Amino acid sequence: MDITHSEMLETIRMVQMENLDIRTVTMGISLKDCADSNFEKMNERLYKKITHYAKHLKEVAEQVEREFGIPIINKRISVTPIAEILGNCSVNEAIEIAKTLDRAAKDLGVDFLGGFSALVHKGMTKGDETLIEAIPEALSVTERVCASVSIGNTKAGINMDAVRKMGLVIKEAAEMTKDKNGLACAKLVVFCNPVEDNPFMAGAFHGAGEGEVVLNVGVSGPGVVLNALKRHPEADLGQISEVIKKTVFKITRAGELIGRVVADRLDVPFGIMDLSLAPTNAMNDSVAEILEEIGLERVGTHGTIAALALMNDAVKKGGAMASSYVGGLSGAFIPVSEDNGMIRGVQEGALTLSKLEAMTCVCSVGLDMIAVPGDVSASTLSGIIADEAAIGMINKKTTAVRIIPVPGKKAGEMVEFGGLLGRAPVMEVNAYSSDRFITRGGRIPAPLQALSN
Repeated sequence: MDITHSEMLETIRMVQMENLDIRTVTMGISLKDCADSNFEKMNERLYKKITHYAKHLKEVAEQVEREFGIPIINKRISVTPIAEILGNCSVNEAIEIAKTLDRAAKDLGVDFLGGFSALVHKGMTKGDETLIEAIPEALSVTERVCASVSIGNTKAGINMDAVRKMGLVIKEAAEMTKDKNGLACAKLVVFCNPVEDNPFMAGAFHGAGEGEVVLNVGVSGPGVVLNALKRHPEADLGQISEVIKKTVFKITRAGELIGRVVADRLDVPFGIMDLSLAPTNAMNDSVAEILEEIGLERVGTHGTIAALALMNDAVKKGGAMASSYVGGLSGAFIPVSEDNGMIRGVQEGALTLSKLEAMTCVCSVGLDMIAVPGDVSASTLSGIIADEAAIGMINKKTTAVRIIPVPGKKAGEMVEFGGLLGRAPVMEVNAYSSDRFITRGGRIPAPLQALSN
């Protein structure tokens, strides 16, 4: 890859002044061949296989980081959805597997390990039921394990029995970590239309269509895009799109170079580049502030969805030209707790839960890192999940819910989660019940769009 002197200087500026980073290098590992009717043998195989493939992941990533001068913030692992190998394991044995995954992550020095997961959009196997029942305790007794459950997709519809169950699971997980503001829920995502190569947590898992091992990269640069837009204060919206496209092209180009070097040195295949703009609590590293730079007085006001759609489209167009293997979620994340602009919008009354829900029609994922009052009912949580799943199902896109009912907290209070998870204002939920709708159960049929063959 030929890089000019001016490009080198530009990249240095992006890193030093505009928060350019590689958000994550995530190694995906298949655990299918670890399944065994003997639980002790299976548990041992899981640990050995993960630590064998990822033994140099952190070391190599840090070496490349030093050589190229571009920070790699997270080193992560995703594995085969654990429900697929549980067989006849008990809930206690599933929790032991979560502890084994956590031990592997700690021993390897990686930040998170995703894949304590189940895909139940059409129905549940015994292994799925066991894993879902184990989630609250599994996430309470581990530090680095992340869980996800797929409850719907465009081809199958929405499994409302699973939706109802996940509302209860989220409530239980919050209660089991009430001394940490319900932190277990920050490691749990409920999906519709999940992708198999997502490098971002908490929803990453190594899908059925993936190979034995692969390295996926998530690049990020809201600060770079924001600063680029500030240099064009009089641009019209078409020109704004061009600025974002050109900027994301450069970000992606840097990310692909880093990812391929890491993969080559680990002797594993390079998988995909996820182009998502993922914010942090660092100053000016905010998706919300990009939208405000485009022209909104405050994120959440009228025009927010149009501005977000413009930005998301430009991100995809610019990134797709810089990489042959774009995948994952690729677009823009809007996690409230991890974005200072989003937090400010909520605090000032411009951004509500309903507006965030509407924004998810055009962003990468969905309701992400939302704190709600601790006394919210399980059926209300299930209703929120069902609404997001419906948006994903009808629009043939990934949607998700990562919501935290914070024990003892009420709307308007602020909650600290720490680290990349940040802090979040507790948001008000609709006071009216959806209990009767949720308890009906069954499956919402797939939409007409499913008949596309």
